Amino acid sequence: MDLSYGPEYDAFRDEVRSFLTARGADAPQDRAKPSENTRAWQRTLIEHGYAARTIPKEYGGYGAEPDILKSRIIAEEFAQARVNRGLGGQGIAMLVPTLLEVGTEEQRQQFIPPTLTGEMTWCQGYSEPGAGSDLASLRTSAVLDGDEWVINGQKIWTSTAHIADWMFALVRTEPEAPKHQGISFLLLRMDTPGIEVRPLVDMTGTANFNEVFFTDVRVPKGQIVGNRGEGWQVANAILRHERDSLGDPNATLTRLNALTELMKTETMGGQRLIDHPTYRDRLMRIQGRVMAMRFNDMRILSSNINKSGDTALARMVVKLQGTELRHDLEALGIDVMGELGLGYGKDNPYVRDGGSWQFHYMFYLGLIIGGGTSQIQKNIISERGLGMPKEPKLPATR
Repeated sequence: MDLSYGPEYDAFRDEVRSFLTARGADAPQDRAKPSENTRAWQRTLIEHGYAARTIPKEYGGYGAEPDILKSRIIAEEFAQARVNRGLGGQGIAMLVPTLLEVGTEEQRQQFIPPTLTGEMTWCQGYSEPGAGSDLASLRTSAVLDGDEWVINGQKIWTSTAHIADWMFALVRTEPEAPKHQGISFLLLRMDTPGIEVRPLVDMTGTANFNEVFFTDVRVPKGQIVGNRGEGWQVANAILRHERDSLGDPNATLTRLNALTELMKTETMGGQRLIDHPTYRDRLMRIQGRVMAMRFNDMRILSSNINKSGDTALARMVVKLQGTELRHDLEALGIDVMGELGLGYGKDNPYVRDGGSWQFHYMFYLGLIIGGGTSQIQKNIISERGLGMPKEPKLPATR
């Protein structure tokens, strides 16, 4: 059996490696609102087809035909070189594919190109104090007043709202309709009068989340995606993309490579941790899980490109397995450092890699909860993926 990719793909791999050798050092590492250096790097990646590869050129992408092996080669080589693959986040990973599916041509032209290049950053207005796992119970209202929607209510756990230019939000436009049928999907600028953002500091010590309050916020009527009252269908499309991005196997592969290098340098009793049987066994277990996630990703990609097969179940496991895998991977990194793994903060002189292992350990513990808890994901997999009966509901009591 010949498992080689063939001359065409070998040449493409050489092309990617040459790019990384020549330009990899230019890759920025900032995590907050994209700087000019980050935006320049993103434009370079798009120009060479290493970001926004299959997004049509008319919307600012590279415009390539889908190719599973080339996508895999790009992911492998960037992970091996541990080079930043460019911008992601809620705008690029979630809103862009949704607009390509259900947005109007005007919305695609207006929003996709600046989102791809980082000129326009986004946050997601979904969860509310009384509507988290049961998102359809949301109460933030939007009332049509002439040519404007007037929004009142509150969102919570809104990632990056403090640095975002725009928000895509679910609001209730038909209060008398059944809860899944009275919701609409709106786009709104974050500098619109009446929007107040209050940062929430999480266990990482930074404000990754926010509360957002709306008081008589006016949004143009045309900034609705899909039909009025049919926002739940749009939300389901975007949630698929969110769960895929939260368990990205390519980002995990980059961290696996970093973990392997860490274990080659950290020692215990004069022995490298990579040579210690217990730690090496833990690494191999994680390595196997990473391989499984990557093969599952290839299955999804191939089925999507060839329009064959049902990938519903394969996609359902991505968020559950991906976030738990990343948390376990970062935990091994902390254990490998011994007592130094307990350190935290960029100013600590003993912290390795700028404290990234400790930060990601706590960040991914949060993502096991965020974007649909692991418990909710297991229910979805069992009921929708495996056809198991739904959990019985107890009768309401007074």
